[in-house]
Amino acid sequence: MGSLFGQFVRVSIFGQSHSEAIGVVVDGLPAGHRIDFDRLQAFMDRRAPGRNSYSTRRREPDVPKFLSGLLDGVTCGAPVCATIDNLDTRSLDYDDIRNIPRPGHADYTAYVKYGGNADWRGGGHFSGRLTAPLCIAGGICLQILEREGIEIGAHIASIADVADVPFDPVRVRAEALDEVKRKGFPVVSDGAGADMIRAVEAARLDGDSLGGVIECAAVGLPPGLGDPMFDGVENRISCIVFGIPAVRGVEFGNGFGAAGLRGSENNDAFLFDGGAVKTRTNNHGGVLGGITSGMPVIFRVAIKPTPSIGREQDSVSLSEGRNARLRVSGRHDPCIVPRAVPCVEAAAGIAILDMVLGWKNGRVELNGN
Repeated sequence: MGSLFGQFVRVSIFGQSHSEAIGVVVDGLPAGHRIDFDRLQAFMDRRAPGRNSYSTRRREPDVPKFLSGLLDGVTCGAPVCATIDNLDTRSLDYDDIRNIPRPGHADYTAYVKYGGNADWRGGGHFSGRLTAPLCIAGGICLQILEREGIEIGAHIASIADVADVPFDPVRVRAEALDEVKRKGFPVVSDGAGADMIRAVEAARLDGDSLGGVIECAAVGLPPGLGDPMFDGVENRISCIVFGIPAVRGVEFGNGFGAAGLRGSENNDAFLFDGGAVKTRTNNHGGVLGGITSGMPVIFRVAIKPTPSIGREQDSVSLSEGRNARLRVSGRHDPCIVPRAVPCVEAAAGIAILDMVLGWKNGRVELNGN
């Protein structure tokens, strides 16, 4: 399976939604970094299920158990391995999908790929449950990046037709990112957040679900990070972000909006600001030619509506070779977007630390360090 990522920080995620445990191995972390376990747990709690009305009723504490790679809470150079026990599983809720695949899920494609041997319980290795070990790895990477002066944060840009206030692409600061992280619902505007929650509840009561968009920013990145062509900043971040189930698109800066502009409108004029080269606007999202420009890196991620909904749906019976109807049982999020926010931060943190360590490996100074 392709559950591996990274060149200098190598992340391997293992387990299934209803296996005894899930986990991650992170190889290549620099030695000597103390991990703040309270902060890591707080980060994990932002993703954890069963915390509110707009998430699944499956309750998992999601407390990582570290098996290797740390000595007295400090990275020691060995691969870090951590597991999370799966405690609140109800495998019988998924008995029907052994034969009738859920629309919008990977049940059918996994059935074909693995000859009917894929773990069907809760989506198996394709489940959003696997973002928990992603957040272990990402949470550690984010702490290391902070010591390099790099901060990453995200918010819900929109759910359905309700939009939040966007980050300022030129002047977003680490303090603004931290403020959103401290909120129970990760938005800039609390009023927009309340409207989003009402929209999710209405969809839930209707037996349906909603999707949305997450906006993420990375500040403190120096110019010159990344490579052209196939190893650009956009490539590396997008690669791991697409590993988050339900992600359907990624755009940087103006993204698809740039296609409707003239060059004179989309170009970002350069200027000197305090002796450093900056741009007046940030339509390029902090990346030109795959390489950071020194402006905030801004990207957005499209999240599809949760495919497991309360309504009866059309499907097929694989064993009988006929059309069939399916009503999905079990516990599911009416909107996965709020819990996906820390997952996007984690993915970006892993990708950016991987590039930073590549930079350091080339003996180029980063932020004067």
